[in-house]
Amino acid sequence: MKALVLVGKDLPLAYQEVTNPVASNGETLVYLKAAALNHRDIWIQQGQYGGIKYPTILGSDGAGITADGQEVVILPSLDWGDNPTVQAKKFSILGLPRDGTFAEEIAVPSENLFPKPAHLTWEEAAALPLAGLTAYRALFSKCQLEATDKVLITGVGGGVAMVAMQLALAVGCQVYVTSSDDNKIEKAVKIGAAGGINYKKEAWAKELQSQVGGFDVIIDSAAGDGFSDLVRLANPGARISFFGGTRGAINNLNPQMIFWKQISIFGTSMGTNQEFEKMLNFVTKNKIHPIIDSVFPISEGNEACGVMEKGSQFGRIVLKINYAN
Repeated sequence: MKALVLVGKDLPLAYQEVTNPVASNGETLVYLKAAALNHRDIWIQQGQYGGIKYPTILGSDGAGITADGQEVVILPSLDWGDNPTVQAKKFSILGLPRDGTFAEEIAVPSENLFPKPAHLTWEEAAALPLAGLTAYRALFSKCQLEATDKVLITGVGGGVAMVAMQLALAVGCQVYVTSSDDNKIEKAVKIGAAGGINYKKEAWAKELQSQVGGFDVIIDSAAGDGFSDLVRLANPGARISFFGGTRGAINNLNPQMIFWKQISIFGTSMGTNQEFEKMLNFVTKNKIHPIIDSVFPISEGNEACGVMEKGSQFGRIVLKINYAN
C-alpha cells in the first residue's frame, strides 16, 4: 500500500510504498476512504513532540471500510484507561507513536471502531473524530452545557472550535466567536453564530462585554496572556474549558475574580470511548455536518500541510484516499 511517511524532522512527507499492516488479536483492518489533518501532525513534523520516531505515518483522524464491509470512523484515543476523569499513563493518540491514518490501510483496536453516521460523506466522517471528541468533552462533560448558556468560542476556523460552535448551536445556545480574521467571523455568523470580535483589536474583551455582556461557557485553545480576558468575560458561575496552549503560559490571572465569581476552569484533552459514542449519537440526531475547508488527494499531502501551516483554513482539511482494495 501507499502512505504519507514522515522520514525526518522538518522534511516533507514522502508518499511511498510501505508494508501493509497486519491486524493482531483484538484489532481490525480498515481500508481508509479519507483522513483529516490536525495541527498535531504539523507540530510532530516540526519535531515539537516527545517520542518521535522515523519513519512514521501521521494522522489521527480517519474513516473507512472493514474487510466485512462495515463503514466506520476511528476513535483516535488509545488506551484511555478505566478512569473517565483522566487518561491513563499509557494513553496515546493515533498517529504517534502508533502509525496513523495517512495511508491506504490501518490496523486499529476493534474497540476504537464506531459506525459511520449515515448522513456524513467520507470526508465529513474523517473530519469529525479528534475535533468532535475534544469539543464534546469540553462542552458537555466538563462545562455541562445547557441551552440557556451564552457561549464564547475562541479561534473560530480551527477544527475543534468549529465543531464546538456547531454542537453548541445544535443545543440552542447563543454563541459568539473570536478570530484574528474578520472574514472567519463573518463566515461563522452565516453558519449561526450570534456575533464575534477580532481579538487583535485593542481592548477587544471590553468591547465585546459592552456589546453582549458576559458568558456562561467559554471554550479556548490558546491560553497565554489573553486567558485573563476570558476570566473577565465570564459570568458568575461560568465554566471555562481549554484544550490547548498555542499562546503559551497563562499569566496575570486575578484570583479574587475567579473565586468571587465562582468560576470553574477545566483543562481537557481528547476523551473516552463512551464520550466518542455520545458525540457520534449527538451528531447523528442533529444531522450535523463538519465544516470542510478543502479536500486534497492523499498524494498531495504536503500541499494540504502547507494550508494547515498558514492557518487560513475555515474548517477541516481532508485527504481523500481512492484505494481499490
